[in-house]
Amino acid sequence: MKRQINLDVDNSLNSLTTTYAGEFAGDYIAAALLSGSTIANGGITIKPNVKYKEVIKKVASSAIVADATCDFSLTADALTLTERILQPEEFQVNLQLCKKDYRNDWEAVAMGYSAYDNMPPKFSDFLISYVAEKVAEKTEQTIWAGANGNAGEFDGFVTLMGADSDVVDVSGTTVTAANVIAEMGKIVDAIPSTLYGKEDMFIYVSQNMARAYVRALGGFGANGLGAAGTNSQGTQWWNNGALTFDGVKIFVANGLADNKAVAAQKSNLYFGTGLLSDQSEVRLIDTSETLGDQNVRIIMRYTAGVQYGIGSEIVLYS
Repeated sequence: MKRQINLDVDNSLNSLTTTYAGEFAGDYIAAALLSGSTIANGGITIKPNVKYKEVIKKVASSAIVADATCDFSLTADALTLTERILQPEEFQVNLQLCKKDYRNDWEAVAMGYSAYDNMPPKFSDFLISYVAEKVAEKTEQTIWAGANGNAGEFDGFVTLMGADSDVVDVSGTTVTAANVIAEMGKIVDAIPSTLYGKEDMFIYVSQNMARAYVRALGGFGANGLGAAGTNSQGTQWWNNGALTFDGVKIFVANGLADNKAVAAQKSNLYFGTGLLSDQSEVRLIDTSETLGDQNVRIIMRYTAGVQYGIGSEIVLYS
């Protein structure tokens, strides 16, 4: 399935507001964007080079140990092989700017004195970086909270897990510093005993849950935390280091909506794409030489999708 994100294909939609007084500082700024932490920080298993579909095989077994005999006695239905399908979807970004709009702006000289304008180099660099970061933000949100019915999205983990009866469900509430210990305790209690202590086991939490946990550990909380908090440092105790809960590592997944969390092994969560580099490759194309116009197009094309392996080994808090 192909999707596209038309950020702007009509020059009349571009808004260029300027005072053109004083000196140009030489910098462009934009509103802060959400970090694509799940992929960038290795939160899930990346499966590149998926052109169309990839089959994830699941092996399950019944009791395979029996009392010894002198004969070979086949255990009936000892191994069961099932599968899940990881199918990345296609997406694109289309953005178009008219160079004429910038002739009376701060960077007019940087465009050159010829009637055949060039885009201001600093703005071009900024725009390429900005578009890549916007796509990273959207991908992060979609990995966790995406819904296939929404434009520019695929089904994210929460959507897939919420529809799977095999996934272990834990009822959640609005998480605060006062109740976060109890709520995260529910998640750990629901982790299957076969998974507790595994090296790649994580509790993926939303930002509001992480903040509540950090504040609770800073003191002034219940459950025996004490007024002075961790190492008697109060709210000064945390410096963006690693977090754990009951021995399970915590991963702050920026794309998770408030009051949602997932406990799973990293090796059980998959992100599929064609080329991983496509996620950050932004092409700026000057169409003046081919179409005879004064436009510059910024495009991206990439594929993305998620899937997990064994639902019964995942805890969904929502």
